[in-house]
Amino acid sequence: MKIFTHSTEKGIWESIENGPFVPEVKKDDVLVDKPSSKWTEAECKKAKFDCIAKNIITSALSYDEFFRVSQCSSAKEMWDILEVTHEGTNDVKRARKHALIQEYEIFRMQKGKSICEVQKRFSHIVNHLMSLGMKFDEEELNIKVLKCLDRTWQPKVTTILESKDLTSMTVAYLFGKLREHEIEIQRLVVQESEDKHNKSITLKASKQQHVSSESEEENISLLSRKFSKFLRKKQASKRYDSKKPSEFNSNKYTCYGYGEKGHI
Repeated sequence: MKIFTHSTEKGIWESIENGPFVPEVKKDDVLVDKPSSKWTEAECKKAKFDCIAKNIITSALSYDEFFRVSQCSSAKEMWDILEVTHEGTNDVKRARKHALIQEYEIFRMQKGKSICEVQKRFSHIVNHLMSLGMKFDEEELNIKVLKCLDRTWQPKVTTILESKDLTSMTVAYLFGKLREHEIEIQRLVVQESEDKHNKSITLKASKQQHVSSESEEENISLLSRKFSKFLRKKQASKRYDSKKPSEFNSNKYTCYGYGEKGHI
């Protein structure tokens, strides 16, 4: 709302913070409200800022929120009611501030989180603390960011501490350098994973080729053994056939009992 009113007219936000402008004049050494008929053009313009501010605030509210401030007479009164409603009293703000300070002090990079997620959480805490009145210099914030990172970031942290001036470096630039390093690490991890996958495929193919070669050798060896066995059987069969007597012919023999040939 502050940014929006400043973009329209700076005096509008001043009327929200300080209340409506009412020209005054001295009368008997006492300041009294100046009659509107005697206002100058500049005073009329400045006094109108309150009406513009009320219009801007009510235009930004929902139906229910509007009824919280519909009876207010000035933009400042509207703003004060909305501030207490949504941000709480000073005691509530103080309690929230202490809680945020504690969260800031114990802030650490959570396991498995990216630099973008760390930046989002860190900025959320710091911005809320700044809105509650706390101030930080760039060096303090940069050191806090570097110290919140886990052990895997230690080489990069050491490099930044040795080569960069943390007093002149913005937090946004620091997170940009960390993000750049994170992207490079992710690229290397992907490349190593692909190399490992390709190596695994090559090794698997080599094993399959080796197994196929061994299988072929076993088949050849088996065929060789079978062929050798076949040859041995063939040779044994020939030797057996050579030892067998020729076909029997009774006419070649003489009977022992009768002395006649061809008699059995």
